[in-house]
Order: sequence, then structure tokens, then C-alpha cells
Amino acid sequence: MSNYIEYNDTIAFHPGYYIKELVDESGLTQEDFAKRLDTTPKNLSLLIRGEQSLSIDIAMKLSRMIGTSVGYWLNLQNSYDALRAEFRSQEELQEERKVFDSLDYKYFKEHFGLPDLPRKTNEQIKQIREFLNVATLSVLTRRDMAVSFRSSTEGLTQVNTIKANAMVQIAVNKALKIDAPRFNKAKFEEAAAYALTLTRNHEEFYPLIRDAFHKAGVIFVILPNLLGSRINGATKKVGNNVMLMVNDRRLYADSFWFTLFHEIGHIMNGDYGISFEKESGEQEDAADQYAENALIPLECYREFVGRNCFDLQAIRDFAEQIDRDPGIVLGRLQNDGFVPFDDWTLKPLRHKYKVK
Repeated sequence: MSNYIEYNDTIAFHPGYYIKELVDESGLTQEDFAKRLDTTPKNLSLLIRGEQSLSIDIAMKLSRMIGTSVGYWLNLQNSYDALRAEFRSQEELQEERKVFDSLDYKYFKEHFGLPDLPRKTNEQIKQIREFLNVATLSVLTRRDMAVSFRSSTEGLTQVNTIKANAMVQIAVNKALKIDAPRFNKAKFEEAAAYALTLTRNHEEFYPLIRDAFHKAGVIFVILPNLLGSRINGATKKVGNNVMLMVNDRRLYADSFWFTLFHEIGHIMNGDYGISFEKESGEQEDAADQYAENALIPLECYREFVGRNCFDLQAIRDFAEQIDRDPGIVLGRLQNDGFVPFDDWTLKPLRHKYKVK
């Protein structure tokens, strides 16, 4: 570390710069000067090189030794620290610009009301920083920033990480503003069972589920997808509550309900984190299994598959039997390879939600 800083045509000298001048003018060795100053040679050397901040104790000793005020020395240290902080802030802004390039300001403007600031990158960075409530956008590059990234996500790019963290940060901030009872797993199990009765209620299911989860201490958030985040959903403990977030990347009935119950499965298993598309591993497999069995009871599904009849009416009849949206059954059959994804005759079974 240097004992002076140059930035924007301004120079700030560390107090050690002036202490070195005093030592040189005294004709003493650093060791002898340190003894007169009542400090150690090592401490004096660190100060002279600018590697240690000037303490009030040393400022007091210098003022007594050469007849200056304590404030004179402390002001030198404060001026040096202030310019160094400004310099670091500008360096940080350059790093933030790299992170900002991975985000989409239009996403924040359209969905969360951030002001229109065309070509004003620094102002846009400031707006996103304050909206996400972070000191610097650079924190979004960390895999442990908000929610655990599971070991099977090593292949994610930094852009994926930045966007995923941004979405989770939005969801957490929303959850922090909501007052809810302490998380109660037994009540949440009841709320999840209640949610299963709403899969055919296409118009009103969201507020009903949200309220039921809220009573169990789970704050349910649906966010517009940030392209490139690769997130399906996320769960996180927030104080005495649990935040459960899904996005609207795929809002067909089958994918929405599967994603929701996949995240519910993570909560039931006490496993919190982000769920990414095409993620694998024991925790993901366990959550998948929970979602499959919750949405379509295993024995009922096996019996239906055994009939080997998957036309429009058969699927509708089975969905009616188990009180589920037909799209959920269709999605399961497609995923298991019983029905091709491009069978247009089954298209009427698919329902797409629109979350406002």
C-alpha cells in the first residue's frame, strides 16, 4: 500500500508520508524515533508505508512530541480515508457495470416501476441497487448471496447466477414486508392439501392459496421471469417465516402446479434453496417425487396407465376422478412418455395462466 493516493487530479497523503518527513528531518533512525514516540519500530514502519491507519493514541503522542494539535493528524487520516473510499467506490462502480450488463433494466422498469432513464447507466445501476436493497450489484455474483445453490448447479454461468440472485432478492424483499404467523409445518401440510383442491379453479386459485399459505407462515410470491435466470422456484427461511417463490416462465397448468409442489416438497423436507431447470441430485429427486405423488396419487395413476387409453375423454374422466386439472394429467403422461408432446388433439386440455 502506498502512503499517498492520486485520483481525479487530487492527491491525498497518508499521515505516514509526513511522519517519514519528520523522521528524515530529525536525523534519527526509525528505531530511535519510534522510541521517542513511545511506539514500536514495527508500528512506525507500518505507518510510514501507509499500511496502518493512524490511531488516536499515536496522534496524541505526535502532537505532544512536535507541538501540533491532535486534530491536525486525525484530519490527515480522514482526508486520506475519504479519497481512498471515493476511489474504491469508482472501482466498485466499474465492477457493478459488468454485473449490470447481465441484467435487463427494462425488466425492472416494466414490472416494478423503476423510472425510465435511457442511456443513464450509472443512474440505472443506482435504481436497481436501491430497489434490491444491496450495497453493490457485485454481491449478485456470489453463489451464497441469498439462497443456497445446490452442488448440482456447478454448470451455471455467472450471468445465470446474477439473474437468479436478483429474482430471489426481489422475492425476499417482498416477503420481509409481509407480517405472517410463525411457520407451522402441520398447518402448511393442511394448506398444501387445500391447494390441491384448487387446480381446476383457474381464476381464483392464487389469492386462495396465498392466504392459506400465509396462515401457515409461508409467504407465497409469484414473480415475472427474468430471462436467463433459469429459475423454476426458490425457498428461503425469512425470520420466523418461509418464502416460497415461483416465476411465470411456464404457466401452463402442469408446469405451474408441478413447480409449486416441487417447492412445497423442498419445504417439507427442510431443504431450502433455488431450483433450476434440468437440475439433478437427491434433493431435487425427492422434491420431484413429492410433487408427482401429491398431484396424482400413485396407485390411481398406475391403474389409469394400465388401461393404456390416453385420448381426450379418457384423460378428462381420470382428471375428474382424482379432482385435478386435466392439464396436470396430460403433463405427467407426456413427461413419462405415454403421450407425445406434439399431439394436437390433446391441446384443449392445456390451460395457460396469466399472473398480474
